[in-house]
Formats: sequence, C-alpha cells, structure tokens
Amino acid sequence: MVPVVVAAVLVGLLAAPPLRGLVARFAVPEGEPWCGACPSCAREVRVLPPTGRCPGCRERLGAGAWSVETVAAAVAVAVAYAADGPVTAALAWAAAFGVALGFVDARVRRLPYRLTLPLLGGVAALLVVAALAEGRPDALLRCLLVALAVGAVLELAVWVRALGPGDSPLGLALGGLLGWYGWSVAFGGLFAAAVLAGLWAVLRAAAALVRRRPVRGLDVPVGPFLLLGALTAVLAR
Repeated sequence: MVPVVVAAVLVGLLAAPPLRGLVARFAVPEGEPWCGACPSCAREVRVLPPTGRCPGCRERLGAGAWSVETVAAAVAVAVAYAADGPVTAALAWAAAFGVALGFVDARVRRLPYRLTLPLLGGVAALLVVAALAEGRPDALLRCLLVALAVGAVLELAVWVRALGPGDSPLGLALGGLLGWYGWSVAFGGLFAAAVLAGLWAVLRAAAALVRRRPVRGLDVPVGPFLLLGALTAVLAR
C-alpha cells in the first residue's frame, strides 16, 4: 500500500503546476476577462511553481503557496484508494478538474464553463468506456438517470438564484459519476455536501460573532462542497 500512496502523491504533485495555471487563469470575478498572462510582466500563465508566483517577475498569482500541491496530492491518494476498475479513469478525470474548480469557486464564487463542460464531457465519455469494458449497460443508464436528477435539482436552484449557473454542469458530472456506484452513494454525496456546506456557514457565522463583526451574507461556495461530498461518498461506499 505504501508504494501506491507514494506514487499517488507524486502524481498529485506533478499535476499541480498546470492546475495552478488553471486556477490563476480562471479565478477572476464575473465580467472580467480570463487571466491568460501575468498582469505585471505579461508572461503567459500555463504552469506555476508551488510558491504560486510568476516565474518572470515573482508576482503572486492564483492560490497560496503549496495549497494546490497539498490538495492535489491528497485527492490523488483518495482516488488511488477508491480505484475500482475502468471507472477509475472517470474518477481521476473528475478529481483533476475538481481541484481546479474547487480553488476557483472558493476564490471568486464562480464555476466557469471552460472547466465544467470539459469535466462533464470527459466524465460522460469515460463512463461509456467503463460500461463497455465491463459489459454493464445498466450502470450507464443509472448514471444518466442520477445525472439528470442531480442536474435538475441544481438547475432549479439556479432558476431561483440560490446557485450560480456553473453548478448545474458540475452537478451533472458528479451525478453521473456517483450513479455508477448506485443511488445510495449519489444521495450520500449530496447529503454530505449539504452538511459540509451548512457546517462551513455556521462556523463562519460563529467566527464573525466571536470577533464581534456583523454576520453579512454567507455567500457559500457550493462547488467545493459538492466535490468534497462526492469524494466522501465514493470513499465511504
């Protein structure tokens, strides 16, 4: 088991520089252009070192030092632990995009289509491959039904402006992936996401009260909790 963990950590660390580049590029407020280059020296932003600073001018870009590396390594270990045949490729694909999306949503409260749509398309294609490889068309049908159910719930929340538009494709992707493992795992993932988001909101409100500051809009970033809830459900199945 130790060699698997070590290999997973190395994979996570190797994936972190381009993931950092995605976070730096897409973690911009609504209405602003994507950050394709360093605002100080105009150097193209594709990969970034663990310090999170531009290699040209040392300007800090995106996430904090070693934060992406730590999360990517931890998620890679979780994927290795949850590995279960051909569907592991879909899980790994979702995990990679999930790391970037989690950081982007936490920073600017948005889930860009530039990331959620490739996530959705990749998960769908890899689930089809996994179903064909294992001869399980029933699992593929369940994935579709769960994805539609989760997507519909989140889309309804978008209509009433409780969520942002990027949450729907994320929900479709995660619903499809959780559907592979069964309805109970899918419901467990949504329940875990709701509990974690609620706990985060309560802790934030409590911290504001302790510091004697007004409790303003909680503005919960739903994406990270959807992703963490889905991963928790897969690991706990």
